[in-house]
Amino acid sequence: MTERTIECWLTDMDGVLVHEGQAIDGAAEFVDALRSKDRPFLVLTNNSIFTARDLAARLAHSGVDVPEESIWTSALATATFLAEQVPGGSAYVIGEAGLTTAMHEAGYTLTESDPDYVVLGETRTYSFEAITKAVRLIRDGARFIATNPDTTGPSAEGPLPATGSVAAMITAATGRSPYYVGKPNPMMFRSALNRIVAHSETTAMIGDRMDTDIVAGIEAGLETFLVLSGSTTPDEVDHHPFRPSHVVDSIADLVDRV
Repeated sequence: MTERTIECWLTDMDGVLVHEGQAIDGAAEFVDALRSKDRPFLVLTNNSIFTARDLAARLAHSGVDVPEESIWTSALATATFLAEQVPGGSAYVIGEAGLTTAMHEAGYTLTESDPDYVVLGETRTYSFEAITKAVRLIRDGARFIATNPDTTGPSAEGPLPATGSVAAMITAATGRSPYYVGKPNPMMFRSALNRIVAHSETTAMIGDRMDTDIVAGIEAGLETFLVLSGSTTPDEVDHHPFRPSHVVDSIADLVDRV
């Protein structure tokens, strides 16, 4: 395989830069190298609960200094997509500040009355009343969008039901499947590339999950680096019908590639 020249970088957050609130070895140095060499980059996350400012603060607390404008969430990708589809539209949103703020900033009106879309994102406390409202609005003709397909999310006590699980409940009640904007949809990567004015041929993606980060990176035409510091073990790589461009132990191995 011909070695590509990498000018821009996309990287996942959890499992690559941080793990359970702690910086992974090499993460701070990698981001510092990107910034010192003025390399365009974005941190991508399917987390739609928090705003980019919130996530920048959380990363800083862990010792990784990422500007908020260098964070691209599934909420921001979803809001950008909808603003292009139906500019100035309306939506009934189930989610938290990361999603509602992104929708407002994209020019959307949030409403429970005849919305163009029902938009489902992550939330710590899913309301049966809100889910019922979403079901009725979708049955009445609202289009169904979800920020990401992840069925579970992490917590200190163990896995929690996440967006994909709640979407499955709404689909069962309506017969309508959502369009997912976040990873592994390569659209999230393309919107990220547009944001930093990057080209797929000279951009790399770093991730810890084969079924989201790596497959989406491949489909978007990027060079891909799988790190083994997150949710994927070396044995699991061979179980997939596709392979990353490179497998490394952690992001510390990539500092010299910047």
